[in-house]
Amino acid sequence: MNANSKLKRMWSDKVLYLMLLPAIAYFVIFHVWPIIGMKLAFYEYRILGDNVYVGFKYFKDLFSTPIFSKVLANTLIISAMKMFLIFPFPILFALMLNEFINGKFRKAVQVVSYLPHFLSWVVIAGVWFEFLSPSTGAVSSLFKVFGLPSHDFLTDKDSIRWVLVASEAWRSIGWDSIIFLAAIMGVSKSLYEAAYVDGANRWHIVTRIVLPHLYIPMVTIFILNVGFIMNAGLDQVLNFTNDAVNSQIDIIDTYVYRVGLLNGQYSFATAANLFKSVIGVILVLSTHFISKKLTSKGAW
Repeated sequence: MNANSKLKRMWSDKVLYLMLLPAIAYFVIFHVWPIIGMKLAFYEYRILGDNVYVGFKYFKDLFSTPIFSKVLANTLIISAMKMFLIFPFPILFALMLNEFINGKFRKAVQVVSYLPHFLSWVVIAGVWFEFLSPSTGAVSSLFKVFGLPSHDFLTDKDSIRWVLVASEAWRSIGWDSIIFLAAIMGVSKSLYEAAYVDGANRWHIVTRIVLPHLYIPMVTIFILNVGFIMNAGLDQVLNFTNDAVNSQIDIIDTYVYRVGLLNGQYSFATAANLFKSVIGVILVLSTHFISKKLTSKGAW
């Protein structure tokens, strides 16, 4: 297709491109343009006058700061827990939805499961505070039924990371299942019919037909999740943190927020955020390369 035919086709679909403009503007303003500001990691920020180039000074300060190793470990642990423990559930949920015969009931379940995704972490945290309240929460009431002592999960260092994982799962499983359910809906009906003629049961249908069609979206989502392993959830952690558990869930994003915005060390915070972003890009490219080598399939 030459340039003229491409331009003609774009002009014929101009309405669709106009609909894309708000999304493109959003990504340019909030994701592309800020990349230019990353150069602040190599400069000493000054309110008055020009910034002074200092090279890798702030990176050296970052890696020599004792607390950074702790927040890095917290980030990796929390992200890995979310990625590996939650990843199978959207797939299982999509498979379950596909098995529902009653279409109205399936749609109702979908709507209910999608709703938490549209709630802010302030609202979600409030729901979980009530749910896990040691005095009036549902979990505490259940413990009393079985004669067990109440437990405050939100101030327990050993439990708080599991609370983050559980609340993230509650918020995202339904929404994340959309891409897998769409892939299942795209399976040709003729494959099902041929399988039934050959005497296949539902287990054979799921394992031999449905799951192979989910392979590519599974690989793609996993690679993208690896790229976000340095993002453990700023909004979530800010709403669930307290003095009792802060040492267990203080992550890079909260550290950058505290040092950069609250303490005004903009160059130092930019260096920390740039380090996190570079690691994320390296992980995505590495995972994609390994996946292409092992399975001939990657994220693109």
